[in-house]
Amino acid sequence: MNRTALKSLPAALTLALLAMASGSALADPMYPTDSEGFHGYLRAGAGSNTSSDGGSQGCFGLGGNTMKYRLGNECDAYTEFGYTKAIAKSGDVTYMATVWVNAFAPNSDFGDNKVGIVKAYVEAQGLDFLNGGTAWVGKRFYYRPDIHMLDLQYINMNGTGAGLDRIPAGPGKFSYAFFKDNDINSVSPTGIVSTKSAVRQNFIYGEIPVNTNGTLDLAATYIIGEGKDNDAFGEKHNGWQLSAFHRQGKVLGGANTFGVQYGVGPGVGKGAQFGAAGDTSFGSDVKRTRVFNDLAIQPMTNFGMEFVALWQKDESNAAGSSTWTSAGVRPVYAFTNNFKLIGELGTDRVTQSNGPTKRLTKITIAPAISAGPGLWSRPELRAFVSYGKWNNAATASVNAANNGGPIYNNNTSGTSYGFQVEAWF
Repeated sequence: MNRTALKSLPAALTLALLAMASGSALADPMYPTDSEGFHGYLRAGAGSNTSSDGGSQGCFGLGGNTMKYRLGNECDAYTEFGYTKAIAKSGDVTYMATVWVNAFAPNSDFGDNKVGIVKAYVEAQGLDFLNGGTAWVGKRFYYRPDIHMLDLQYINMNGTGAGLDRIPAGPGKFSYAFFKDNDINSVSPTGIVSTKSAVRQNFIYGEIPVNTNGTLDLAATYIIGEGKDNDAFGEKHNGWQLSAFHRQGKVLGGANTFGVQYGVGPGVGKGAQFGAAGDTSFGSDVKRTRVFNDLAIQPMTNFGMEFVALWQKDESNAAGSSTWTSAGVRPVYAFTNNFKLIGELGTDRVTQSNGPTKRLTKITIAPAISAGPGLWSRPELRAFVSYGKWNNAATASVNAANNGGPIYNNNTSGTSYGFQVEAWF
C-alpha cells in the first residue's frame, strides 16, 4: 500500500473504518481446515420474480468488479464436498490426503453441469525439521477468508502447487507457497499461439499477536507472467499484491476483521479477489486499492448480526478509474431453537471517471428453519422476499448482472421471492 493510494481514500470513510477496526476477526482460520472425514458445502433453491416478464428469479447486483449482498439474492446453485483421510503415519508426522469435487449451475437446476475436482493434495503435518510445520503438494483451497454476506473471498490463494505452512518464526508463523496459474495454452496447427499462464509465489507471515485477542496477518503475492515481453505470445507482465488483516476475537460474542489491500498488474487478482494471478496482459497501470471492515457478533444466544463496510478503487489507462463503496447489515433473531428471522440490507455505489454514478440498494426478509439460533448455525432452510431499487444509470448493469437475463427492462426496481437451503458440514 503506497501513500498516494491511502491519501485517495475519502477522509470520512477512512476515519469510520479505522474506528471500527478498534474492535478489529478470527472469523476464519488462517487456512481452511481439512479435518479427517467427509465435509462440504451446499446452496440450492428455486425462485421467481414479480416483473411483467415473470419467470426466473431476479437477482440484484452491479456486476463488474463488485459483489452483491447474497441473502435471497443468489440465482445459482453450488456444491462442493469431499473426503480427507490420514493415509500414513511416521513417528510424529501424519500424512493426510484430501480429494474434493464441486458443481455449479447459473440457475436453480444442477442438471448435467460439469463436476470438477477442486482439491487433490497430500500434506505432511508435524515435521520436526519445520518445527512442527506442514509440507504439501497438489491442488487445494489455500488462505481464502471471506466476507460471508457478500460472498467475497477478499483474498483467495487457491491453486495447484506446493508449499510449507505455518512454520513458527518469532512471534508469528511463516508460510510459503508456489503455484502455477492459468496453465492452459491456446494452440493451432502451427503450435502455441497464446498463453496467460503465470508463476505465482505467496508469502504469509501471520497469527502475530498484537493485542489481547487480536492478531495480524501479512500476505504478499509476486506473479511472473510466462514468456518474454513482446514475444509470439504477446506482451506479458509481472504483478504483485500486499495485504494486511487485523483479526480481533471476543467482540460481543463474535469477531471483527479489518483489512487493507493493494495490487498492481496481474496482482489485482480475478474478479473481486486478490491473491491468485489475474490477466498477465495487465500492465503496471492496472491497480486496485481496498479497505474493508467485517464485523460478526452474537451478543445474545438468540440474536446475532453481521456488518460490513468496504471501499475499493480500480484504475487503468484503458478503463479509467472506478470506485465501489458498499455497506450492509444482516441481523438474525431466533424465536425458538430452530426458527429464526433473517434480514439483510445492503447498498452499493460505483462512481466512474468516464460515466455516471451507479447506485443499488437491496433488502431481504427471510424466515428460516435452522439447526440452531446462532448467526452461523447451519443448515438453514429459508423462504425469502427480496426487493431491489437502483438508479437509471445502473439499469443496464443490473440487467447484465442478473442470471435470468434483462428481466427488469427499463425499470429501476424489482422484487423476487423463493426458497433456499444453505449448509456446510
